[in-house]
Amino acid sequence: MTIAKLFSLLVLCFVAGVVRVQVARAESASPLAGEMKKIDGAQVDLASYRGKVVLIVNVASRCGYTGQYAGLQKLYDTYKDRGLVVLGFPANEFGGQEPGTDAEIATFCSSKYGVTFPMFSKIVVKGPNKAPLYKTLTESAEPKGEVGWNFEKFLIGRDGTVAGRYKSGVAPDDAAFTKAVEAALAKQ
Repeated sequence: MTIAKLFSLLVLCFVAGVVRVQVARAESASPLAGEMKKIDGAQVDLASYRGKVVLIVNVASRCGYTGQYAGLQKLYDTYKDRGLVVLGFPANEFGGQEPGTDAEIATFCSSKYGVTFPMFSKIVVKGPNKAPLYKTLTESAEPKGEVGWNFEKFLIGRDGTVAGRYKSGVAPDDAAFTKAVEAALAKQ
């Protein structure tokens, strides 16, 4: 083997390694990675939502924004057949506004708001003990940083990357927000 062939082979191996590392980084940067426990106790691999448009929301039952459950359900009903899924993650970091057990939260959501979109077990969304999902969300969304309050929304595109971040005051029926959801759904 000549030195030129050996050098070419070495360069090819290096490039292939770089590509693999970049692909691995891209996959690990997606919030749709790892398992989470649904509110009924079943484990779900978040990767099963890839290819869909996913709206991730930290929710609470005793918050001034709790009425957004109705809007989130309406959004889900309107767009689920086009590929939208809303994922609710109860959290108690903000004013202790989600003190209930998973069973209490599930009953509240279904009886008061008719929630049928997937709800997950209560998690930590802020601080040093936050769930890996929220660590990825808050580090990859713009603007970066901690969740500010209940009902903050992260829109994930079909490619598994964060397409938008929306503060609590942005209602699910907000025209600009709905337009962003529709734009994400239009991308194949």
